[in-house]
Amino acid sequence: MRLRLYHHPDGARVAYREFGAGPPLALLHSGLLSHKEWEPAVEQLADRFRVVLPDLPLHGDSEHRPRHPYTLNWFAEVLGGFSAEVLGSRPLLAGHDAGAEILMHAVLRGYVRPSRLVLMPNRLHTTPSNERVRGAWQLGARAAAVPGLDGLLSYAAGAVFAPERGMRLSVRGNPAAADLVRHAFAGVPGNSSLARSWARCARSWPRGAQTHLLELYPRLDMPVLLLWADQDRLHPLVGAEEALALLPNGQLRVLQSTGFLMAYDDPVGLARELAAFCG
Repeated sequence: MRLRLYHHPDGARVAYREFGAGPPLALLHSGLLSHKEWEPAVEQLADRFRVVLPDLPLHGDSEHRPRHPYTLNWFAEVLGGFSAEVLGSRPLLAGHDAGAEILMHAVLRGYVRPSRLVLMPNRLHTTPSNERVRGAWQLGARAAAVPGLDGLLSYAAGAVFAPERGMRLSVRGNPAAADLVRHAFAGVPGNSSLARSWARCARSWPRGAQTHLLELYPRLDMPVLLLWADQDRLHPLVGAEEALALLPNGQLRVLQSTGFLMAYDDPVGLARELAAFCG
């Protein structure tokens, strides 16, 4: 996979990889990780799709300078520009965790208009089960705006998110998940610029239940797949079941014996469900 760059009009840079040929299918990774979250499933998808794997801003090789606002709306606007230039009209779009939240906001604001939409585990409209942990992370990240603390907190983040944490996100204990986290945080310790940018994001990222999405679901007239894990403690199945009841053209599929890192627990099953739906 060759590294490519999309340059947004405001100067933000989005790094992405492409693999295969066919209709474009973009996969948006979860918060704090990178495009490598999808690598185990890429080979099974690349014979049917042009699989596009962007690094979200603040992640991987993408933009992380503190000159941007890093609000949810800004992420969605950047996604809209990226989609128009790289994917074309009416692309196939899928997102997980923070990637799914950005994707839903982009659809809500009209920045993107996917032909088919895949939402993988995220908080949807519900109160996150790890709300206290999320709140503590946001509070800690915001502290990086204090002069002198940015570098210190960047080293602390590297220590907290050790590679072993990745294996705990895989219910099957896939050792490759440790390499995923190692790669995601390899450039974090000592990166004061990134720490200040995360502080800006933490100040504005919405907390609590996003109940306004209950009004969005009935307006999603495109086919929507809720592709969920049965053992993801962060994103229980009940939220997906409630959303499904409001979707005019939705379906729910559950991957058995998978957790937060579905692509590492069952890459073949994940690719099978995406291919069957996106066809």
